[in-house]
Amino acid sequence: MQYYCESLTQYKRLLTKEVRVGNLLLGNYHPVRVQTMTTTDTMNTILTVEQSIRCIEAGSELIRITAPSKNEAENLLNIKNELRRRGYDTPLVADIHFTPNAAEIAARIVEKVRINPGNYVDKKKFEVVDYTDSAYNEEIEKIRQRFIPLIKICKEYGTAMRIGTNHGSLSDRIMSRYGDTPFGMVESAMEFLRIARDENYDQIILSMKASNPQVMVQANRLLVKTMFEEFGECYPLHLGVTEAGDGEDGRIKSAVGIGTLLEDGLGDTIRVSLTEDPELEIPVCRNLVKRYSDLSLSLRQDKLQKETITVIKGDAEKFADVNNKVVSDEKLPYDPFEYSRRETAAVDNTGGKNVPVVIADMRKMGKITQKDLTPVGYRYIARNGKWHMDDMAADYIWVSQVPDFELPETLKAICDQRTWMTASGKEKYFPLLEVEEYLDEKTARSDRMNFVTLECFSGKYDQSRTEKLFSKIKADPSVVLCLYSANRNAMQSVRRMFMELMDHQIKSPVILMTESNWQTPDEHLIHYAIETGALFLEGMGDGICLEMTDKSYEYSAVHKEQLRSSGRNYLLNQTTEQFINNTAFTILQATRTRISKTEYISCPSCGRTLFDLQETTEKIRERTNHLKGVKIAVMGCIVNGPGEMADADFGYVGSGPGKITLYKGKEVVKRNVNSEVAVDELIKLLKESGVWVDA
Repeated sequence: MQYYCESLTQYKRLLTKEVRVGNLLLGNYHPVRVQTMTTTDTMNTILTVEQSIRCIEAGSELIRITAPSKNEAENLLNIKNELRRRGYDTPLVADIHFTPNAAEIAARIVEKVRINPGNYVDKKKFEVVDYTDSAYNEEIEKIRQRFIPLIKICKEYGTAMRIGTNHGSLSDRIMSRYGDTPFGMVESAMEFLRIARDENYDQIILSMKASNPQVMVQANRLLVKTMFEEFGECYPLHLGVTEAGDGEDGRIKSAVGIGTLLEDGLGDTIRVSLTEDPELEIPVCRNLVKRYSDLSLSLRQDKLQKETITVIKGDAEKFADVNNKVVSDEKLPYDPFEYSRRETAAVDNTGGKNVPVVIADMRKMGKITQKDLTPVGYRYIARNGKWHMDDMAADYIWVSQVPDFELPETLKAICDQRTWMTASGKEKYFPLLEVEEYLDEKTARSDRMNFVTLECFSGKYDQSRTEKLFSKIKADPSVVLCLYSANRNAMQSVRRMFMELMDHQIKSPVILMTESNWQTPDEHLIHYAIETGALFLEGMGDGICLEMTDKSYEYSAVHKEQLRSSGRNYLLNQTTEQFINNTAFTILQATRTRISKTEYISCPSCGRTLFDLQETTEKIRERTNHLKGVKIAVMGCIVNGPGEMADADFGYVGSGPGKITLYKGKEVVKRNVNSEVAVDELIKLLKESGVWVDA
């Protein structure tokens, strides 16, 4: 295996060790399992049982419950017995932080324990310590002595274990030696895994979680690479983006991180961490994994023959022939473990050092009016004849007819070549050309900018035609490429085309064009986020254009009812164009490639949470959602709060019942603020820090 997965340009699931969690098997080509975590007080047996049942009936295959002390760990037995009495045998997972004694109690009761290597033995005080090698090894020995008793209990009781690294809770020891890096995350888990292997215990799942999808993806890739280099095998992976938030932001951020790795064939169980009721996480998980469920079954059936499958539409054999040339190369033209944006030449406002552009597809609307631009960020004010532009205003519109009004100053339009010929203002309108049109010297085109659509390897691969196209594009400074693929897992096909462009040293900017034929809003969000987000995380892409098939263009009544049931009524009033435009900007925000709004890093709540997280997050959002580019963390407790907030500008953290501690960066500003006035105090802190502007 090269790099970190079986193939970078085809879907091939990575084979991992098989782990049994109660009656559930994962890894070893078993289906990707979905799970969630309760938000109730673990000492309240009935509430925890009833919430667990709602999650199980929604489709959760594992239920995680926090056990912050010995009391909660002991009460897991009552919870388990009540669930079994009611006829539910879903495996339970104890979530442990700071308290090895609680882990040892829980391991005798539930089917799996999760420990955090950042705080199981080590501590986090944000102190830098200069360790000698001998002093560092002494700390490892302390971990060994404290960890081995848990391993022995797990072996005796047949209990599985997750070694779950969190980017925000790396210990001071790891931070001092490796820094706040994906490599530090990997080494934090590997220290514990090496001890477990020394004790001949292998029922282990690993996770690398972060609130930043880019960090999360890089850490998981590096973990797989490290395991194969050191052990020659890989343990199952639990995938998740921590503190993802709620609504569309949380779903898209999760899909970008989790989906990128699933596309690479990595991941054996997933959890989507939303600041919503836990049963609402499960449909999102299921929408993520169903893209791969039939693939997992086929891989399982083919295991004895050690075969894998390639999922494309068209001629698989011919595709594989050209694909293998790239996979067998010794050196990739980019680094999958470190973000670096592909070098491009700027064409107008696209490519170069410009942020990725957003193209709003408005073709299905026919001839548009001034009012039709409101959903994509431009509101016409008739009384003074001026336009108001939102922070999430599209850079281009893709139209089927030339509008009979003057476009806003910053907005440009794209249309097919024939329609472009009829446009009077060529400085505002640009042609979208098919490959054959572009290659035809008789085709009229723009002197400034021409968008050229290129399908990525669906059907026969014509080498001579492609070389001719590449040669022409390389010499043409007006070209903006628009890449898309009809393949089932299109991302890999588009990624391969990027490799070709890099190998040929073509610097043309690229628009990622993705069409969805799904039906529900969440299905669209996940599809768009995976197909484009994975590439943006790798520095590939200078713009985004999201489309829908005719069949998917309108939401049906049943889909609107699903929105009501999840509390997202605000989507009911959005037009399809507004939904797609907002999705495009949210994907760019999640991949940190273009910031257009406030970012909220909020945890999903659990039994440790010290205030109503959903209600508080909404209060903060209502008062701060106009602060473009400001990152605000809302954390239920101190377990991951201060650490995960390292990426935030300001933090709001539960520090005791009814008490909040406010942070600016990593520094505590106000301790033990009464929760009744804490939001007001946060606003005051924002104003004192100079980031506040009036809405």
